[in-house]
Amino acid sequence: MPAPGALLLRSAGALLVFGLIASAGLPREASWLVALTVVIILGVPHGALDGAVAAPLLRPRFGRAWFGVFAIPYLGLSALILLAWQSAPLATLAGFLAISVLHFGEEDAGPGRPIEALVRGGLPIALPALVRPEETAGIFSIVARMPMSQLPAWWSAAAWCWLALTVAWLMTRRSRPAVVGEMIVLTAAFVALPPLTAFTLYFVGLHAPRHMRALVRDPLKAPGINTMQRAVCASLPIFALTLLLGAGLWPIYAAGSSDASANLLIITLQMLSALTVPHIGLDHIAARYRSC
Repeated sequence: MPAPGALLLRSAGALLVFGLIASAGLPREASWLVALTVVIILGVPHGALDGAVAAPLLRPRFGRAWFGVFAIPYLGLSALILLAWQSAPLATLAGFLAISVLHFGEEDAGPGRPIEALVRGGLPIALPALVRPEETAGIFSIVARMPMSQLPAWWSAAAWCWLALTVAWLMTRRSRPAVVGEMIVLTAAFVALPPLTAFTLYFVGLHAPRHMRALVRDPLKAPGINTMQRAVCASLPIFALTLLLGAGLWPIYAAGSSDASANLLIITLQMLSALTVPHIGLDHIAARYRSC
């Protein structure tokens, strides 16, 4: 019989899923606000554990100065990504999507499975382009702040290539039933729900918890983070700083616009992309350091 804490967590997760699905029936602005709030509160904290990953790498060498050595280049790279959205939005969008595929795939498939990583990591990026291209274009037209009546040709072409690769992979390999089941559920979500709602379900229901569980199970990558409760507590300080940074940027991003949902969409997705790049870089540095 499940422990009371586990049962409570599952119940909360089920309520969250049903709540997100129900929010898809709200007007677009309200639906976006619900999805983005969930992404911020439940999705962003998994990246806020990067400090716990950096500490054992930097503290032995830099002592108390380790946090500055970690934070300055981390935030500097994030700032460059935010500037790239202003100067080259389409190229930045392409880079963000490509990095997201690799990042999601590595987390979902694990090491040593490059094709499976492309298949699984590409699902939340390619499926919206295939099943709801107009809605997806509308979202990223706002994020990139440029007209986009339809998706760029390179995104659509990449999505069809992903579909061909996925079909070939499923037909030529004996895939694990759990993996196939997960892909079927995600496909149903992206077909039935608006793109932002479906992505939120994937991001907070699969990607973020997987990342946190991987840290909990790894005794070397983030020593001391050996339970989900400790992982959540450890993420709170940097998560709070992230919220303060977003609040500080809000007047800049919201200038001249009274559409709160669109403004929140822009700042959330642009900041996610800006934080994802150093987040992935730190993961690779930690992996190489451990292999030495």
